[in-house]
Amino acid sequence: MSLLERLDSIHLIFLDTAPVIYFVEKNPSFAPIVQPIFDKLDSGDLKAVISPITLAECLVLPYKLGKHNLAHVFISLLVNSQRVLFCPVDETTADKAADLRARYDLTLLDAIQIATAIQAGCDSFLTNDFDLKRVTEIPILIISE
Repeated sequence: MSLLERLDSIHLIFLDTAPVIYFVEKNPSFAPIVQPIFDKLDSGDLKAVISPITLAECLVLPYKLGKHNLAHVFISLLVNSQRVLFCPVDETTADKAADLRARYDLTLLDAIQIATAIQAGCDSFLTNDFDLKRVTEIPILIISE
C-alpha cells in the first residue's frame, strides 16, 4: 500500500524531521512524496504532531547558514499552524522514551520522537529512517518505500 493510500486511514500523524525538511526545502526526490501530507494538513483532513526535537533539528542548518528567513518558515509551519500540534517532552514521555530505547536500542532522540508520537495518540510516525521500522508500538511509515 502506498503512502498516499495509507493517508486515508490516518487522522493524526507524527512528523519526524526529514519529511518536514523535504517539504520546506522542496527536495526534488522526496517533496513530491510528502506534498500530499501537507495538502491534507492544509485542507484540515489531517493533523500532525511534532516534538521540540523536530523543530530544533529543522532549524540547525538555517541558523548555521544565517538563513533566518528559512528558519522563520520552519517555525511558522511547525509552531504557528493550527494543524500541527507542538508536544513538549514531559516526564511520561521521557519514561516511555527510556523504555523504547532500552527495548529497541534506539538513539535517545529517536526514542523521544517515537515516545512523543505514542503519548500524543498518533496513528502513525512518518520518517525516512528505516532503522525505526523495528518499533512495533506505532506504525512507522517510511517515505522512500
